[in-house]
Amino acid sequence: MSRTADNPLDTAQTALVPPADHESAGTIDPAGMRVIWLLLAAAFVAILNETTMAIAIPSLNRTLGIPPELGQWLTSAFMLTMAVVIPTTGFLLQRFTTRQVFLAAMTAFVLGTAICLVAPGFPVLLAGRVVQAAGTGVMMPLLMTTMMNVVPPRSRGRMMGRVGLVMSLAPAIGPTLSGVVLDSLGWRWLFGIILPIALGALVLGAKWMTNLGSTTRAPIDVLSIILSACAFGGIVYGLSQIGGHGGAGGGGALVGGVITGGVVFLALFVWRQLVLQKKDDALLDLRVFTSRNYVVSVIIMAVVALSMFGTFSLLPLYLNNVAGLELTAAGLVLLPGSILMGLLGPVMGRIYDARGPKTLLVPGTILIAAAMFTYSTVGVHTPTWFLVVVQIAMSLGLASSFTPLFSASLGSLDRSLYSHGSAALNTLQQVGGAAGTAVLISIYSTFLHAGEARGLSTAEAGAPGAHAAFLVAACIAVVPVVLAFFVKKPADQESVPAGH
Repeated sequence: MSRTADNPLDTAQTALVPPADHESAGTIDPAGMRVIWLLLAAAFVAILNETTMAIAIPSLNRTLGIPPELGQWLTSAFMLTMAVVIPTTGFLLQRFTTRQVFLAAMTAFVLGTAICLVAPGFPVLLAGRVVQAAGTGVMMPLLMTTMMNVVPPRSRGRMMGRVGLVMSLAPAIGPTLSGVVLDSLGWRWLFGIILPIALGALVLGAKWMTNLGSTTRAPIDVLSIILSACAFGGIVYGLSQIGGHGGAGGGGALVGGVITGGVVFLALFVWRQLVLQKKDDALLDLRVFTSRNYVVSVIIMAVVALSMFGTFSLLPLYLNNVAGLELTAAGLVLLPGSILMGLLGPVMGRIYDARGPKTLLVPGTILIAAAMFTYSTVGVHTPTWFLVVVQIAMSLGLASSFTPLFSASLGSLDRSLYSHGSAALNTLQQVGGAAGTAVLISIYSTFLHAGEARGLSTAEAGAPGAHAAFLVAACIAVVPVVLAFFVKKPADQESVPAGH
């Protein structure tokens, strides 16, 4: 039952999308296209914020006087919060309008950024990051669900390529911007620069955002939210303590208990959703997992995220502490590959539309795994240019993977399940990324603490830890290589001639 027309907060006209004439012609409704561009801009700001923080962790550790495993929670807590928020977006995108969801998400992001800007120390800074993440977690599912509803099947690869463009250009700018700001202005300016951009996106959204589709009156299940938070929070927190101080001695039993508790809550969450979805009241409708193509694509995405986010969090520590690069130089190492990844996004989308997923996924996942294995061999004296080449190869692999995974996974679902499919995909992506960050940093920290206890320098103690962590990421990255052969192009996209 629609509630759009009688909601006083929504002054923009609701559009039922996609219109039949646009879908048959393979074109996009202009109103829908405007909303997509607004969401792409908002997603760019959110991802830029996330990537500026990744390379700032070593500097913040020194400035705030905190150990690496604690400072890394500025990234891990951000990703963990998104993992808790994202499962609710399947419900939110059906219960509330596009305009309401967008304005609420951007308001939370702006508020969190302001808190970080004025934070007097680590606890308040961490709280600000959590508020930021509450808004960020809604943005990508909103963008992807809107695209699936607005974009005809024959154009989805091309449009998902624009998502890849945003997901790449922001990381390209983020680390370099972070390095320059930290070397010259100080860490508060990371948020001082983001805040006016976020405010601008909020103002534009308030003026131009249009409601797309209809809404329902489905009740929210508070118990599902609690179970989701306990499940994903317990698992990722437990993983973050492995290899750290919490995993030593008697702390090991506590870590095991936390992880086990998280798994139990996850089982209860799944059971609760299976019961509620019989009445179409599930917070996260698990019927999306009845599609084999969706399941395989989501598994690949989660594993790629685990390797990618873990590596991107560890790489700045390696470049700064082991390779001895300044923060600006460390950011420049990541820049060429990220720019290439962004430029190739639309190209990969067109290749997907014409050739299907395997043409991109198989070589892409191989490149990611190869880059991981190569990183596990680098040392203190590895030339910087070599690191740039490896990062370019990894970025090429990521560009070849994201577009087909997004398009093939969500395209395999019924239209009524797009919002839940996007929520599940982004949830597992973020949980995988948070787990990868936590595990790889924990491995690095274990070797670092052990080496420094023996009197080694930070570079000497950190090099073996970086090798071990990158090797773990490389072994995990082999899984997507195997699964890439089983991803298929959805039937409604196959029916379109390759030349269209």
